[in-house]
Amino acid sequence: MIGLAFSAALLVWVLYRIDPRKVWMSAQHANGWLLLLTVALATLTFPVRTIRWRLILRDANGERFRFTPLWYATAIGFMANNLLPARAGEVARAYVASGQLPVRFTTALGSIAVERVFDALVMLGLMAVAIAAPSFPAHAQVGGRSVSTIAASTAVLFGAFLVIALLIANRPAPWLVLVDRVTRRVLPVRAADRLVRAADGVVEGLAVLKSPARFAGVVFWSLVQWIINAAAFAICFRAFGLAVPPEAALLLQGIIGFGVAIPSTPSFLGVFEAATLVTLQLYGVDSNLAVSYALTYHVTTFLPITLLGLWSLSRLHIRLRELSRAAKEGTA
Repeated sequence: MIGLAFSAALLVWVLYRIDPRKVWMSAQHANGWLLLLTVALATLTFPVRTIRWRLILRDANGERFRFTPLWYATAIGFMANNLLPARAGEVARAYVASGQLPVRFTTALGSIAVERVFDALVMLGLMAVAIAAPSFPAHAQVGGRSVSTIAASTAVLFGAFLVIALLIANRPAPWLVLVDRVTRRVLPVRAADRLVRAADGVVEGLAVLKSPARFAGVVFWSLVQWIINAAAFAICFRAFGLAVPPEAALLLQGIIGFGVAIPSTPSFLGVFEAATLVTLQLYGVDSNLAVSYALTYHVTTFLPITLLGLWSLSRLHIRLRELSRAAKEGTA
């Protein structure tokens, strides 16, 4: 409910700052071919995510899973993020993977958590490139704080998460013993057993961190994914005739990425638009043009993965209601 209220407040803030007629006119004058290329590149990031996920999530013997079940789970997960609130797609993705493959739900969910840490660190690295570029506006601030300071603080936080994850992956026994002792002291037996099993599954999901080759592969595909995603934003700049440098796309995707990490409305409506407006205003873009860009990009890139996810649901004979129920149970 807090996330929904936050998203609604941001949407009101965005709408208060624009003239709907000007927003619509800007969208009408956008270059259709460049928009089509934008959508194609943005959609391409999802198969790349699946390739990376195959490196992270393995079976009990360390063997790779087939691409297709993981693709279905990825498409359904991101479709669920677009149609269900509170980032339910993350849980839905793990639920579908555990139903199609011999892997525990908690292991699949742990692998997604690892994926998110890599996403955050790579986005922060690319944001640093944008901040270091000569085109970056001097003394740019968001919420009264320096953008570079915010990025540095976030990098330290996610770097700490990665270090902890590395320690747990390489020496899981002490952590599992600690979880077992603490949970059995403070929780009923049934709840403690469930949490201990979940912790064991999460440790399995961190196994990629023990292999230097797989670790390097995950870093490589993370870079490929986010560079392709940034290219989609940059091409959309040209579709709208925005006078901003291409490297601004690195900053934009980072601010959007961290903004939508907060559980909110389906499809992150309000959060996406506010993050885009704030970022583009740093480069002097008019509010109406910035919101027109945000809404057009959001709607056009929303549709393909949503349709692919719904198609994947039909292939697996799963109903959206079932995903919603699984998401509620998974976060309970």
